[in-house]
Amino acid sequence: MHPRTPRAAADASTPSAPAPHFVLPVRVYYEDTDAGGVVYYANYLKFCERARTEWLRALGVGQQALLAAEGIAFVVRSLHADYLASAQLDDALEVVSRIATLRRASLQFDQQVHRGDELLFSARVLVACVDLRRQRPAAIPPSLHALLQSPA
Repeated sequence: MHPRTPRAAADASTPSAPAPHFVLPVRVYYEDTDAGGVVYYANYLKFCERARTEWLRALGVGQQALLAAEGIAFVVRSLHADYLASAQLDDALEVVSRIATLRRASLQFDQQVHRGDELLFSARVLVACVDLRRQRPAAIPPSLHALLQSPA
């Protein structure tokens, strides 16, 4: 399973403006499940974290490089999650990530985990750009900001 690169998708709030999104395939392994044989709730958050990281990587942006060059990192500030149905061992899932809001120093993602056509999990995740040396919010570098707002 390989991630699909960012691409344009219809955005319900503004039908005329495509919203970039990224799809990451994920296979459920034994280590992802709890004693009941279903995906442990915290692992959905891990799947979403991987999808955001792989999206940046697909755009040619490495988080270690951002840290080394700019002294910045992205941190989760808040999230709201809804668990709708359970995934199980060996399920083939897709994590679909869309940028809902892009600001100067933060971005909000809408992320969903699907098994085929079935929606299992959805989350809204607010991610802040932080200057790690100063432990303060920092502006997203202009070149990255432009990449994140482009449709594909």
